[in-house]
Amino acid sequence: MAGNNTYDAGSIAVLEGLEAVRKRPGMYIGSVSTKGLNHLIYEIVDNAVDEHLAGFCSEIQVTLEKDGSATVSDNGRGVPVDMHQKGVSAARLVYTTLHAGGKFDDSAYKTSGGLHGVGSSVVNALSTYMDVKISRDGFVHHDRYERGIPVIELEDGLLPKIGKTRKTGTTVNFLPDDTIFEKTKFKAEEVKSRLHETAYLNPNLTIVFDDKRDGSVEHIVYHEPEGIIGFIQDLNRKKEVLHDPVYFKGEADGIEVEVTLQYVNEFHENVLGFCNNIYNAEGGTHLTGFKTTFTTVMNQYAREIGILKEKDANFTGADIRNGMTAIVSIKHPDPRFEGQTKTKLDNPDAAKAVSKVTGEEIVRFFDRNLDTLKTVLSSAEKAAKIRKTEEKAKTNLLTKQKYSFDSNGKLANCESRDPKKCEIFIVEGDSAGGSAKTARNRNYQAILPIRGKILNVEKASIDKVLANAEIKTMINAYGCGFSEGYGNDFDITKLRYDKIIIMADADVDGAHISTLLLTLFYRFMPELIFEGHVYIAMPPLYKAMPKSGEEEYLYDDKALERYRKTHTGPFTLQRYKGLGEMDAEQLWETTLDPERRMLKRVEIEDARMASSVTEMLMGTEVPPRRNFIYENATEAELDI
Repeated sequence: MAGNNTYDAGSIAVLEGLEAVRKRPGMYIGSVSTKGLNHLIYEIVDNAVDEHLAGFCSEIQVTLEKDGSATVSDNGRGVPVDMHQKGVSAARLVYTTLHAGGKFDDSAYKTSGGLHGVGSSVVNALSTYMDVKISRDGFVHHDRYERGIPVIELEDGLLPKIGKTRKTGTTVNFLPDDTIFEKTKFKAEEVKSRLHETAYLNPNLTIVFDDKRDGSVEHIVYHEPEGIIGFIQDLNRKKEVLHDPVYFKGEADGIEVEVTLQYVNEFHENVLGFCNNIYNAEGGTHLTGFKTTFTTVMNQYAREIGILKEKDANFTGADIRNGMTAIVSIKHPDPRFEGQTKTKLDNPDAAKAVSKVTGEEIVRFFDRNLDTLKTVLSSAEKAAKIRKTEEKAKTNLLTKQKYSFDSNGKLANCESRDPKKCEIFIVEGDSAGGSAKTARNRNYQAILPIRGKILNVEKASIDKVLANAEIKTMINAYGCGFSEGYGNDFDITKLRYDKIIIMADADVDGAHISTLLLTLFYRFMPELIFEGHVYIAMPPLYKAMPKSGEEEYLYDDKALERYRKTHTGPFTLQRYKGLGEMDAEQLWETTLDPERRMLKRVEIEDARMASSVTEMLMGTEVPPRRNFIYENATEAELDI
């Protein structure tokens, strides 16, 4: 036996080329769920957008093909096909080598979204096949790969020519590898949203989208000459706006800055950051620069106009941004992000540049537009009033109960105090709560029953939100405070549970409770979602009990359909109307047991989508909400 435990040179695995990507895909694309799958398209699109930013590409075509593959085509210069000093065609290097691309010095690209040169090669590594046609220098050059390995022989080190052309550009067709991804069907809605977002950020670019799957052809052309002004109008189209969008742009230290902002009659802020067209879900230095300077300037104005008297304290940043929708888009020659998936910008010079441009331009605008200035300051005044009344209530809420949250009678806490191991289930109603408390593993599973539907925070002012008993209990249980504006004392490092799992019934009411909770998280604790702590439990709808053979839980109607087709012989069907109908044992094996349960992680990919989904879920119109819930309820991921 000892021979198996040797540790010598043979034990050291060297992952060559793209093998590293196939072994650890999550490092490069974030996850192997639908989000990671769609990410493949964005990587290729972002390369084409970089070509547009360099001034050579005006149109990008994205097609979801019948066979499940995706095609991205552009009319840029085409990837270089000439001989590289390494003795092989440059294009072959781009698609097969990590960290190969034209983005490392600024001779080819001044700014780019793809930073590490990993985009194209990562897509190649994670595809069953990838087919590349490059139109350049009068010819069409062809290359093809299977699971990252080239299958076309080079001719004297160069790609074979398969035809003549007067056009230039690159066409990439790829089929995601079903041995890596949990699902290989692209989500059209999310792809469209991201493409539309890209069109807003690049007013001279046209993006054509075609979906040829499922028998029908959807054809959309995205061209937004108004740029981010059109984008902000789109975000606020269903809201009561208080003034026309404010727009300014400028340049500082070689960094281009473009900002638009508009106030709406609501009690939250929605400030979105982009760097080189990439949405930074977790913000970063460019947003910090904008927020800090905007707060300073507005406080100066408030004193000049006399809204703030000498003895008054300044408005907080959150007061001033109350009701603000803003888009801050920068072009940076050398961006640094925290992580490959580019969710947070890390450059200190971005903060300086945005601060400088904002400071100059905002003063120039408000000096000429006093009415808009007064509108903004009155929103801040309203927010400050609520905050002050709230601070009194909030000290009661968060100080008195901070250490006694176990004793509020609702939370059945777990024994472990190690947040990495612990998970908390938010359960609707006392009956399901009772079964869950009995069924759970006390060591690491906590149960928090909530009674009835919680407050719809999309439509409520902050004082209402914090006065709600169910919300108070949740804030106390999670332990990381409350953010988005009022007090901003949210600290994710204090989170007591690695997983927050919403466990509602598998019916429309349950779906409504889930969406109310998600809205609460998205509005006031967005980091919980961005850092992947929020899940939805997927309880089964049916239990099939055959005369002979194993009993089986079925999670939706599709699963029941499949069961009817594959199962021969009679069986009895039990339908669960709600979690309260399950006994402790059933609840454990279907919904609580980490080995067998199904959990769906809540993910938000792009800014436009997040805003519109929240609005649609929490708005007054019922049909779109119902459709959304039904469509997305099937998108589950196994948590194993």
